Amino acid sequence: MLRRDGHRVARWSGLGLAGLLMTAGLASPAAAQGMVRNTFGDWQLRCETPAGAKAEQCALVQYLAAEDRPNLTLVVIVLKTADNRGYLLRVVAPLGILLPSGLGLKIDKTDVGRAGFVRCLTTGCVAEVVMDEGLIKQFSSGAQATFIVFQTPEEGVGIPLSMKGFTQGFENLK
Repeated sequence: MLRRDGHRVARWSGLGLAGLLMTAGLASPAAAQGMVRNTFGDWQLRCETPAGAKAEQCALVQYLAAEDRPNLTLVVIVLKTADNRGYLLRVVAPLGILLPSGLGLKIDKTDVGRAGFVRCLTTGCVAEVVMDEGLIKQFSSGAQATFIVFQTPEEGVGIPLSMKGFTQGFENLK
C-alpha cells in the first residue's frame, strides 16, 4: 500500500497501520506501567484510570528482551481502540534501531509481515497495527511469536514473544 507521500506502508494480516492515538492513559508507552490487575501465562492485564478519564482503561502487556542482547527490549501492548470497536497491537522498541526496516513479525513459522514505526518518543519508537480477526486468531492459536527489529539493514534481531495466556488474557480485555 502506498501513502500519499509515496512511502510504502506495511500490512499485518491485511490491515494497515492505525494512526498513533496518543491520548491519555494506556495509549502512551509509559502507561503500560499501570497496576497489574491479573496475570495470564506470560501476559499481564494492566489497568489505570487516566487523569480526566471517566473509566478505567486496561491493556494486555508483555515485556520482552532479546536472548543474546538483554539491552534490546520491547514492550508489547494489546488494547482497545479509542472507539472501543477494535483492538490495537502496539510495540514500543528502544531508540537506536533502524526505523526504515520496520518491525517484523512471525507467528510460529508464518511470516506475518512488517509494520512501520509511526513515532518515536523519549521512551522508544512505536509500531502499531489494528488487529483484525485473522491476527487475533493467529495470536490465540500460535505457540511462539517473534518480533524482528533491525540494527543495520542486514542484521535483524529476533525477540521471542510468548503466546502463553494470550487467549485468556484477551477474553478478559473485552
